[in-house]
Amino acid sequence: MNKLELQKTANEIRKGIVTAVHSAKAGHPGGSLSATEIFTYLYFEEMNVDPKDPKKADRDRFVLSKGHTAPGLYSALAQKGYFPVEDLKTLRKIGSHLQGHPCMQHTPGIDMSSGSLGQGISAAVGMALSAKISGDSYRTYTLLGDGEIQEGQVWEAAMFAGAKKLDNLVVIVDNNGLQIDGPVAEVNTPYPIDKKFEAFNFHVINVEDGNDFDQLKAAFDEAKATKGMPTAIIAKTVKGKGVSYMEGQVGWHGKAPNDEEYAIAMAELEKAGEALCQK
Repeated sequence: MNKLELQKTANEIRKGIVTAVHSAKAGHPGGSLSATEIFTYLYFEEMNVDPKDPKKADRDRFVLSKGHTAPGLYSALAQKGYFPVEDLKTLRKIGSHLQGHPCMQHTPGIDMSSGSLGQGISAAVGMALSAKISGDSYRTYTLLGDGEIQEGQVWEAAMFAGAKKLDNLVVIVDNNGLQIDGPVAEVNTPYPIDKKFEAFNFHVINVEDGNDFDQLKAAFDEAKATKGMPTAIIAKTVKGKGVSYMEGQVGWHGKAPNDEEYAIAMAELEKAGEALCQK
């Protein structure tokens, strides 16, 4: 995909996120929207995956360690063709395969159930180690929140990944600066994030704008070229990106838009989509 196609796809993924959370009357739009370009780049450019064969042995693996942002992952999977986009409206409903956190037993394209923060990266490290032991070529990617990295288990996993030189592992931190109860710097500052991962023997790439596809491409290309150590991509993003009244607002961490707010959000995203079509 070229950059414009990626931007159009990201806009559709945003529509899916807002629609799903509105339909469920619950969920986590803020961190789903901040990571939309990351989801888009991974599934439409970076990873070797096939929605027609979700379990193919040599597929690249993705673990959503910050599992509460499942609406973002689900919307990306739907756009990729793993299941119908219409399914997004069943988010969190009884009998739906799309629950509040990813479940590998029920949803095509999910490589690991996640939700309890800190556990996803541990599973991803295990997948990367397995590939090394088995001589498999697949790569493993995992997305963490900047609030999530306050969990000690994250650093146990990071220590192990660095020690085992897992250069087939890419850890992405969605550094949107906000967690459920305020700015990460005030709640329990994780900064400097880059120096911490460097201390755990990671190659670290700082991305100034994690909502920019050119910068993401450069980062993922650099990660792929890095040998002998895992890579951590620290991506500065905007929480709630793409919906004006959600941007940078901690209150939209885990709240659904009402009917009026939904209409405003979708109108903004429609307008953004139309602008991209003029390019």
